[in-house]
Amino acid sequence: MSCDFMALATPGVQGLHPYEAGKPVEELERELGIHDIIKLASNENPLGPSAYAIEAVQKALAEATRYPDSNGFRLKEALHQYYGLMPEQLTLGNGSNDVLELIARAFLQPGDEVIFSEYAFAVYHIVTQACSAKAVITPARDYGHNLQAMAEAITENTRLIFIANPNNPTGTALMRDELTAFLAAVPEHVIVVLDEAYTEYVEAGDFPDGLELLPQFPNLVVTRTFSKAWGLAGLRVGFAAASTVITDLLNRVRQPFNVSHLALAAAEAVLDDGDYLARSVELNRRGMAQLEQGLKQLGVGYIPSFGNFITVDMARPAQPLFQALLHEGVIVRPLGGYRMPQHLRISIGLTNENDRFLRALKQVLAC
Repeated sequence: MSCDFMALATPGVQGLHPYEAGKPVEELERELGIHDIIKLASNENPLGPSAYAIEAVQKALAEATRYPDSNGFRLKEALHQYYGLMPEQLTLGNGSNDVLELIARAFLQPGDEVIFSEYAFAVYHIVTQACSAKAVITPARDYGHNLQAMAEAITENTRLIFIANPNNPTGTALMRDELTAFLAAVPEHVIVVLDEAYTEYVEAGDFPDGLELLPQFPNLVVTRTFSKAWGLAGLRVGFAAASTVITDLLNRVRQPFNVSHLALAAAEAVLDDGDYLARSVELNRRGMAQLEQGLKQLGVGYIPSFGNFITVDMARPAQPLFQALLHEGVIVRPLGGYRMPQHLRISIGLTNENDRFLRALKQVLAC
C-alpha cells in the first residue's frame, strides 16, 4: 500500500489551495492558438522597466556566478536615503508576498487568530492557514475594510491583523484619520500589517503614509513592493519596515539570499529614476479615467479604485465573460475566488490596450 503523504502534511497545508495568478500570455497562446494577446490581469506596470533598472541588471550580470548580498546592504542604504528608514528597520523579501509569509512564520502558532477583511488579498488567508492559525474574516463595508468590525473582532488570541491600503482586489482605500484612530485602539500585543503595495498610485491628500506612522505605533509593520509602480514584478523584490525588534525577528526566519543579485541591483537603481515613477503614475491616472468613461458608456458598474486596476460589476456571472474575452485575446482577472463571482478586475494598461479591452467587452456583451 502506498504511503498517505497527504496525512503527513500539517493540518493547515492539507486544506490549502494554491494561489491562482493571472493567466500568462504564453498559456493562452498554447490553449487557443491565438496571438496578439494583451494581459490586464496582474496589475503590472505597462510602461516596461525603467532604463535605470535595465542598465543596472546588465551590469550585475557579470557577477551572476556569485551569491547575492544576503543582507542587501546597498539596497537598504538606498531605501534609507529615499524613505529615511534605518537599515535596522528593514527586511527584504522576494516581493512583498515573501515578507507577508515571514511575518506569519515569525508570530503565528496553531490556534492563534488573524483578522483580515472580506474581499482582502488572498495571500493573507494562505499564510494564516499554512501556520494552522485561525482566520477571522470581518465583513466588508462598501467592498473595503470595516475598521469598526475589525476592532470588535480582536480577542486575547489575536496575533496579527492584515490591512491592505489600497485594497486588492477592490481598490478601496482608508484615509489617515480613520486608520490612525484604529491603530491607536489596537492592543500593543497585536501586530498590524499594513500592506501598501499600491500606495505610489494614490494622490488623495488625506491618504496615510504608513512609513510615517511607524514611530507612533511600535506594533505596526508596513510592507511595500517594487512590483507595481516601480515596474519590477518579474524580478521579485519588496520589503517590510518595522521596529528594530520586529525586524530582528523577521530576519531570523528569512532565508539567506532570498532576493536575487539582479533584483537588488534593479531596485537600488530604480529609486533614482523619479521620472519613471512620475510617468507611471500619470499613465495610470489617464488610463483610469479612460476606463471609467468607457465603462460608463457601456453601462457597466465599477468600484472606484485608488490602485492601478479597476474592479467591474458585470451584474451577471462573470466567468463566461472572462472566457469570451480570452477568445478576443484579452486576459483579465475573474474574482470568483474572492467570492465576487459577478466581478472582473481589470489592470490599467497602455492607452491602446485599454481601448482594446473596452471594444472587446462591448463585443462580448453584445453576444
